[in-house]
Amino acid sequence: MTDTEPTWRSAGELAGDLAARRISAVELADETIARIERLDPALNAVCVPDFERARRAAVDADAALARGERRPLLGVPLTVKESFRVAGLPSTWGLTEHRDAVADTDAVAVQRVRAAGAVVLGTTNVPPHLGDLQTFNDVYGTTVNPWDHDRTPGGSSGGSAAALAAGFGPLSLGSDLGGSLRYPAHCCGVYAHKPSLGLLPPRGHTPPGLPALPTEHDLAVIGPMARTAADLDLLLDVLAGPDELTGGVAYRLALPAARHTELRGHRVLVLDGHPLLPGSAPVRAAIDGFAEALAGAGVTVLRESPLLPDQAESARIYMRILHSGLAAGFPPEAYDRARADAALVADDDRSLAAERARGAVLSHRDRVAAESGRELIRQRWRELFAEFDLVIAPIAPTTAIPHDHSDLTDRRITVDGVEYPYFDQLAPAGTATLPGLPATALPIGLSGDGLPIGVQAIGPMFGDRTTIAFARFVEREFGGAIRPPGV
Repeated sequence: MTDTEPTWRSAGELAGDLAARRISAVELADETIARIERLDPALNAVCVPDFERARRAAVDADAALARGERRPLLGVPLTVKESFRVAGLPSTWGLTEHRDAVADTDAVAVQRVRAAGAVVLGTTNVPPHLGDLQTFNDVYGTTVNPWDHDRTPGGSSGGSAAALAAGFGPLSLGSDLGGSLRYPAHCCGVYAHKPSLGLLPPRGHTPPGLPALPTEHDLAVIGPMARTAADLDLLLDVLAGPDELTGGVAYRLALPAARHTELRGHRVLVLDGHPLLPGSAPVRAAIDGFAEALAGAGVTVLRESPLLPDQAESARIYMRILHSGLAAGFPPEAYDRARADAALVADDDRSLAAERARGAVLSHRDRVAAESGRELIRQRWRELFAEFDLVIAPIAPTTAIPHDHSDLTDRRITVDGVEYPYFDQLAPAGTATLPGLPATALPIGLSGDGLPIGVQAIGPMFGDRTTIAFARFVEREFGGAIRPPGV
């Protein structure tokens, strides 16, 4: 998305422009803020602006640049998902009971982008408790998709994806448990990277009312979002490294280099659907076209392999572990309802909805069994990545869906005329989330009705450089994000 207009240039390009004094940080901040003030009333992506402090940070950045300082993001504007704590700003997670929950310190990720010189413009909208594939709540309202205001930008990092697609800074911070980085990127036609589990410290990405302590998540990660693949690498480098409070694991600072230095020569397994949730015709067609384009560019493309872990069983284990973790925070009355719901599930019901119900009240014994199943799946992935560099898989079965604010338990997702339970949409995201693998979301085109379609490039554990490099090569060969009509 190289463009002469500063608000559309990449973070890497802007950093170079700022260092060469072709633009000042104050000018860049003012242009970006003016764009947000002009366009965001219709989009509602930036729910908590922090423009006064952003302008002061831009003044400081210009002074540092004048002194000859060079930092990766010095003077570059960005946004932050509202679920990260930003000192002096509310971090409500979209919950009305925490409307006045103002953070007193920055999350580690926010500390690191500030240390790198970034100018934080404000925070972006989220669904309540980050628990939806759409982005609306009773605190800040509804965020719309810049491509079609009648559709969602995705969730839970929907505000960040919408902000990127609208030109509100080249970077944003997001998070992912059920595809919350990748799905909004798919819906809005931008880039996101779900890092290897444990690579980035999540401290300060913490629900309101809880202390911001170091934690070891079994599925959740934080990660970078951008309008170009190269900017994912840039922001990943800023964020990477162990939590200072725990020491972490030093080797995480030295990720393996990308397996290839060009697109040609990659060995790729391409999936166009999920066995429990087939892709829609437009998504399948886009992925099939992408596979053909890759083959034409010298990539070895296979469409099936006996090495691929059982995707149906993986999805079932993912749902059990996911809901086991989510239900741990349920209040007593909600947990009692979950127990009653699980008691109604037939023993032979293997649907994803049944697995979610079971997972919410999983016993320790059954959780250990699920973890054992996950380790077997991880080993299958290790064997697969000895033969393949990447797996290309759908992020979602459809393009961005129309807004649906009905009760979560009543919602359905329609795929080519067939209805599925709403949260079955999490299955494609779980392909990478369950084993903790890195996955880069990249746009590959538009549907017939003009909506973005993305895929996830899944790589081996700590193969983050390989998945992001692949996205860069694809962007160079075929093009990347494009500006939505009207913005």
